Amino acid sequence: MCNLYKLRTTRGEVAALFAATDHWQAEPARDYVAPGKEGPVVVARDGVRTLGLMTWGIPHAGKAVTNVRNLQSPFWRPLLDRPTHRCLVPVTEFEEWSATPDPATGRKRAHWFAIPSRPIFAFAGVWRKIEGAPHFAILTTEPNSLVGAVHPKAMPVLLDEADYTRWLEAPWAAAQGLVSAYPSQLMIMD
Repeated sequence: MCNLYKLRTTRGEVAALFAATDHWQAEPARDYVAPGKEGPVVVARDGVRTLGLMTWGIPHAGKAVTNVRNLQSPFWRPLLDRPTHRCLVPVTEFEEWSATPDPATGRKRAHWFAIPSRPIFAFAGVWRKIEGAPHFAILTTEPNSLVGAVHPKAMPVLLDEADYTRWLEAPWAAAQGLVSAYPSQLMIMD
């Protein structure tokens, strides 16, 4: 499951690309985001997008859940049903570990995935405040053939720019169709 991604760009570029007002209070510590760390997230209310920092991982049952797999879960349904609790997670590339160890080294290998035509793209996400602090998780889906060759369980839901408004503002019945694998022919892996 995707538990590391990069955002190698400036906050101004992110705000411009997502047509969002910048509300970052501080710069994130690194150019990558891991569970429990802050990452930039775009939310919308009444058609106005804002960009701020949230912690990756929504606390539940004593641990932080970073990926949304079961869209029917009563834990996720209230967030998915309310557009104000959906978010865009800006990304430049994401990592998946190979499912099996490399025969030569005996170790699993990290693989990075990107979209060459879109240097910055977005994961579909949800968010909520826990004890006054905002936390987010990303949605996952069945992998496409490129990601599935490395990690057959799942991949993050990657959104087209044309679908950002639908994800952030549409009722769940209209937005849930976006939960699908991104076309593998539009992606690269290193």
